[in-house]
Amino acid sequence: MEINREDYISDPKIVESGNVGGATSSSSSSSVLKSALLLENVGDVVLTLNSDGLSLELLDSSHNDGSIISGIKPVQKFVNEIKFSDVYGVEFINYGLINGPRQSKSEQCFQGRASHGSEMYRFTVHSFQKSRSQPCLWVLAVYSFGHKDLQTCRTWVDRINASLNLERGRPENLLVFINPMSGKASGRRTWETVAPIFSRAKVKTKVIVTERAGHAFDVMTSAANNELKSYNGVIAVGGDGFFNEILNGFLLSRHKAPYPPSPSDIVHSDQRSGNSLFRNPNGRVTEATCQNEDHSPLLSNSVYNGTGLANFRTEDGTCNIGQDFEFPLPSEQFRFGIIPAGSTDAIVMCTTGTRDPITSALNIVLGKKVCLDIAQVVRWKTTTASDIEPYVRYAASFAGYGFYGDVIAESEKYRWMGPKRYDYAGTKVFLRHCSYEAEVAYIETESEEANPTVEKGQLFSRLRKRQGPKKSERVVCRTNCGVCNSKSDYMSKRSPCSTPYSSSGTRWLRSKGKFLSVGAAIISNRNERAPDGLVADAHLSDGFLHLLMIRDCPHALYLWHLTQLAKKGGQPLNFEFVEHHKTPAFTFTSFGKQSVWNLDGELFHAHQLSAQVFRGLVSLFASGPEV
Repeated sequence: MEINREDYISDPKIVESGNVGGATSSSSSSSVLKSALLLENVGDVVLTLNSDGLSLELLDSSHNDGSIISGIKPVQKFVNEIKFSDVYGVEFINYGLINGPRQSKSEQCFQGRASHGSEMYRFTVHSFQKSRSQPCLWVLAVYSFGHKDLQTCRTWVDRINASLNLERGRPENLLVFINPMSGKASGRRTWETVAPIFSRAKVKTKVIVTERAGHAFDVMTSAANNELKSYNGVIAVGGDGFFNEILNGFLLSRHKAPYPPSPSDIVHSDQRSGNSLFRNPNGRVTEATCQNEDHSPLLSNSVYNGTGLANFRTEDGTCNIGQDFEFPLPSEQFRFGIIPAGSTDAIVMCTTGTRDPITSALNIVLGKKVCLDIAQVVRWKTTTASDIEPYVRYAASFAGYGFYGDVIAESEKYRWMGPKRYDYAGTKVFLRHCSYEAEVAYIETESEEANPTVEKGQLFSRLRKRQGPKKSERVVCRTNCGVCNSKSDYMSKRSPCSTPYSSSGTRWLRSKGKFLSVGAAIISNRNERAPDGLVADAHLSDGFLHLLMIRDCPHALYLWHLTQLAKKGGQPLNFEFVEHHKTPAFTFTSFGKQSVWNLDGELFHAHQLSAQVFRGLVSLFASGPEV
């Protein structure tokens, strides 16, 4: 049966099962709904509601140029289908003007007038489209439909809402923290930009604008579990450091897990077992003999530090590695979200692929989810003269010493400069070219066993002959990542609650010397200064840290390394003075007086520390970057 404009102007029909012109539909959300409507700036369309979305069919394509209006700019091409998974809201707008087909300038000149509109009842469907030039960038799209009959519009709104209510995982109630001083002090403006998205999606938000450093940490620490359970998640409007503050406030009082071994535990264990690997400053690895491989240096619950506190004990003194039964971790229901307003926003770049606040807000209201590895960092001693006092912090992106710590410390003097302070501080630190003597121990994994270190000759003399993986060979983390969604052979040997060092046959390797920097990347850490990140093929949730040790080298070679970091498709790890190890845990001891670390953009003083990673410990409102 043919449908024309009169069908919705004089005698509107809503039909089921595709029978246009049939009986009025029932309230069942599973039945097919079809109507002839006017789509703003496009013209007459037949709109059909199916089980998984809306389909559109043009009735007269001669009067439109194939474009419609979006929330930011015109959508480039007429959309024939709108999935409910991409729709975040629908609203009835009441009676008013709705524009007819968009006309080109030549048509307007020929006809002597612009396209005219009609007065009718209207409803709007809010969705998004991916940018053609930047697939990670999501652009708001608004589809406004008109009809002369009020009940027709209300029926469509009710049926679309009923379908949206069936979408699982979407938040209903969120706790939002805004850092007004993040980045260029744009936290409030950023939230004002995205707040309408949450309103259209009918997501309730409790907004807290922080008044001082540590405000969000205090709120999260003091919040009762029952209170937090009333929310579907916590949103940070700010940068990586602000998210780190919220994350630590949540985990420190709720994540019950054993400490990683301290540096002294590794030394004592090596002495007892007589089996260790030691990497000397010249790059060679020597291995002590061992009569029984099963007795390689494993750390048991009987290993104690000098204070008598078992390293495997939790902060409250218990040895229970299970979680608080009131707030189990990882939690499928409780998620974190970040709306970028910081200086680098590396976590958002790695989890969404862009620093766009609109894209992040859409990921949140649509209930997207990725799991994120979290590193537990334990400081044993602040200075060489300090007593051993375990102090725990968590990191989601990066922990760095040497150059990285010096830059963050130097930048604190120039906060008034905004994000530019990092470039200025980085230049000053680079020119100083300071190296620090330290020792790092890390767990040997299968990748280390498969690629034993060989004699390399004189350090700094040349680039490695064996180049690392080419850009085309990198297994980059992406949406629905196969690496993050599967368990490696190494990870499958461990129980879900076990620590990285509790599996049979664990061995520790040690590396000692002068380092320009020591860093542990939990994710790739892509940002505007390093488009591929510190480690291009690091993943969001594979249960490993990427340990990067940059040994002392000539100034020119270090500059070459840094320029490779700043280059798309660069090879910053393929230098003789760069050590890269994939490991679930490591320990660190400084031999100098000063020891400053950078934890997710925050200062952290530590002379001795240990770190271990917990795979997929928290969930984020994100879908992973498109490639």
